[in-house]
Amino acid sequence: MAEFVPENWVVFKPGERKALHFYDHAKVTRVVTDPITGRPKHVESLVFYVDEENGRKVEKMFSVLSMKLAQELAAYIPGRKYRDYIFVIEKPYEKLAPPYIVEVRPRS
Repeated sequence: MAEFVPENWVVFKPGERKALHFYDHAKVTRVVTDPITGRPKHVESLVFYVDEENGRKVEKMFSVLSMKLAQELAAYIPGRKYRDYIFVIEKPYEKLAPPYIVEVRPRS
């Protein structure tokens, strides 16, 4: 049976790299399943609204649970500076490793 993947979320496969443009953001509390214990837990997530993925127009959300990635992206939140950039983000092959920024380039 194929895994259901909601089309309104940015989803990475291991080793996959995506170029994303964000137009808005929010902080939300989500319930996620802890990958080690298998139990649900509440976490604060930084969510970016994506209008471009790999050069295509989309309407998706990118949820950031990694504290390190959230800290790196937080530098672009004041004044919504993230709107001026394309963020190239990659998901490592390691199952539990979070995505990370490969490149930040000005949006042309």
